[in-house]
Amino acid sequence: MICIAIANQKGGVGKTTTAINVGTALAAIGKRVLLIDLDPQGNCSTGLGITRAQREHSSYELLVSEITLEEVAMPTRVPGLDIVPATQDLSGAEIELIEFEARTHRLEASFRRSSPRWDVILIDCPPSLGLLTINAMVAANSLLVPLQCEFFALEGLSQLLNTVERIRSRFNPGLGILGVVLTMYDRRNRLTDQVSDDVRAVLGNVVFTTVIPRNVRLSEAPSHGLPALIYDYKCPGSEAYIALAREVIERLPKHKKAA
Repeated sequence: MICIAIANQKGGVGKTTTAINVGTALAAIGKRVLLIDLDPQGNCSTGLGITRAQREHSSYELLVSEITLEEVAMPTRVPGLDIVPATQDLSGAEIELIEFEARTHRLEASFRRSSPRWDVILIDCPPSLGLLTINAMVAANSLLVPLQCEFFALEGLSQLLNTVERIRSRFNPGLGILGVVLTMYDRRNRLTDQVSDDVRAVLGNVVFTTVIPRNVRLSEAPSHGLPALIYDYKCPGSEAYIALAREVIERLPKHKKAA
């Protein structure tokens, strides 16, 4: 199972929207995809129409018990796309994880207990660099970073990349950067173009060619419990995520993490 963590310690940059729509696009081409909602806010689960009452099991259990992915995963409205939903229990998980000796490897351990039922696992990380995100990075093959086109973008990215280097040196030497995707792109704003140019100048080909525009339909889709690709597949946001999914497929890691 190829595992991709979608992370940025800054909130509101499009992590959840990216996880939902890239997952949907991969499922549409026949990949068996599992989304793991690791954000206590549970927006990824809500955005796929999973109500609180339906969340009998959650990602919290993957971290604090000996449960398997098969036991907690549930289907979504999107064929081929399953999800491990999040509940508010995750809010206290970081404190509880301190009690475990291998606190940074709890998610990876759950993968090893599970059968390789899915082709791709996408982890929607919380907007922080705490134990939840560290668990995701330790379990993942690679990292996909949504980066909002704003003034402080590079400063936050630098902090994230430093964390990745620490994870590589201490826990997961195979962790790679799948790519950085520029989100909330607005061509009418000159600052947006400046940030895009700066990011590409620093990171080069690490940055995906596709940019995700500001788009009302992308914002509306979660309130209907649907990916934008299903809610309005012709809108500019959906078209951008389809293009991004093509790039993701081209960059998928060749070496799979043992499951």
